[in-house]
Amino acid sequence: MARRSNPGFGQSPAFSNDPRDLDRWRASQAGGTTATMSAVELQELYNQPSATPRDTDRMTYEDTIAKTFGVFAVLLAGAVVGWVVPGIWIVGGIAGFVLAMVNIFKKRPSAALVLLYGAAEGLFVGGLSRVFDGIWPGIVPQAVFGTLGVFAITLALFASGKVRASRRATQIFLVAMVGYAAFSLVNFILMLTGVTNSPFGLRSAEIYGIPIGFLLGIFVVIMAAYSLVLDFTQIKVGVERGAPRVFGWQAAFGLVVTIVWLYTEILRMLALLRGNN
Repeated sequence: MARRSNPGFGQSPAFSNDPRDLDRWRASQAGGTTATMSAVELQELYNQPSATPRDTDRMTYEDTIAKTFGVFAVLLAGAVVGWVVPGIWIVGGIAGFVLAMVNIFKKRPSAALVLLYGAAEGLFVGGLSRVFDGIWPGIVPQAVFGTLGVFAITLALFASGKVRASRRATQIFLVAMVGYAAFSLVNFILMLTGVTNSPFGLRSAEIYGIPIGFLLGIFVVIMAAYSLVLDFTQIKVGVERGAPRVFGWQAAFGLVVTIVWLYTEILRMLALLRGNN
């Protein structure tokens, strides 16, 4: 499987296609030195109980799940604040973007930075949800259940082995991401300059009575689902290769990035449908 470029994982050696990258990373952390053990020391080591992944400071599914739940707990706490305090979601959005860039390009994951990202993103998601709920009451629970549904189905398909990441699919995904980013940037500029007065810009344009944004949203949800597959794949690779436990934080960060993206897209799709009725 080709090494992918999911933003949530950056360029970590733990998830590299070449296992030697992880060995080189471990050597650099240990100063690149090795020690020669005597026969007695080797026998004593052999007689000791088998070490668990936690004892060897290796990445495990359980530890990664716990870290992910921790980040989401912080995100939900931030969402409550963002819902209650007007306008703070804008600050959260800016801070979340900056922290996301730092976490993406940081070689060694930082628990503090990942948790700070969760808090900032929580402020953004909570405030944005409050704005949408004020215009379209009841839309937030629908978006939450939709997000949970996509996540659960994708996880079930991945766990059953029916869905797997592939080199070609990942290449298509990356090209689609670039195209979507370009569209979003152009749409934002048109809205900012007043070329379009619609709250959703070009997304509000209709084809046979259906908003373009809704049709695009279906495509983006599929992209987000594949991004989840990439996240699950990288966690699986990290655990199987015995990646350092600290990389569980990067896995948690990648999942949060994808799920927040999925939630905001579903929220916008529902708003377009509600606004069209």
